Amino acid sequence: MGDTTFGLLHPGEMGAAVGACLTGRGYVVLWTPEGRSAATVARAEAAGLTAAGSLADLAGRADVIVSVCPPHAALDVARQVAGFAGVYVDANAVSPATAREVAGIVEAGGAAFVDGGIIGPPPAAPGDTRLYLSGGRAPEVGRLFEGTALDARLVDRDDGPVGVVGSASAVKMAYAAWTKGTAALVLAARGLARAEGVEDTLLAEWALSQPGLVDRSARAARSAAAKGWRWIAEMEQIAAAMAAAGLPEGFHQAAAEIYRRSRHAPAPTPEAVLGVLGGEPRTVRKKDP
Repeated sequence: MGDTTFGLLHPGEMGAAVGACLTGRGYVVLWTPEGRSAATVARAEAAGLTAAGSLADLAGRADVIVSVCPPHAALDVARQVAGFAGVYVDANAVSPATAREVAGIVEAGGAAFVDGGIIGPPPAAPGDTRLYLSGGRAPEVGRLFEGTALDARLVDRDDGPVGVVGSASAVKMAYAAWTKGTAALVLAARGLARAEGVEDTLLAEWALSQPGLVDRSARAARSAAAKGWRWIAEMEQIAAAMAAAGLPEGFHQAAAEIYRRSRHAPAPTPEAVLGVLGGEPRTVRKKDP
């Protein structure tokens, strides 16, 4: 059970939780603390991770490397362990085309590639979070997560082929296109109402005909302020996936811009986020009688 050594790149909130799933099953999970924040060090220690001296040390000792990083960094992280000859699992929120590009990088160095996509919160209890996997060695990787809080599932294409690199990333892109895409849309809709001076009326109508949407807009604002910086690239990856499939990409390019602006909010509240989105309330001068 514990004879496989993992390398984790890197223990952010999600990555540390994935690492904890593996250490809890008895695996050694390596990470590289060089240049990392005190918060990251604390997460790694809490997850039971083992410090490696360098990325080269990690790559030389690991049998499986799992990459869990912001999507804009996925390609660079893969290049940092060029020459690794084990199984490289890219579990980032990237388009199928980017997943195939990562595959090309690591396979050129001798590694086998497995495409992954995580859906759900950082895994803490069984049933909360899924890790979708595709690629020739996906079944092997899936078995390594058996008995953990992370539910590993293999992706088979509807048209029959199995083990296709990019399929797991496609599931993640399609899922986040709705969840994070509509979160950006609800903020944009509320921003429009505020700019036109009818926000209170819109909120009242939402309360009548769309129960829960007022609360959802508040949650969207909190998430955008806290995590919007990493969702910019995710929305751009979704837009690229849409374009590659012959679908309109503008929805998610606009969502990327919403998150780009939201990261400047001084507080995680609807008022603060709407204040940085633009569309300031217009002053309408009444005509003289």
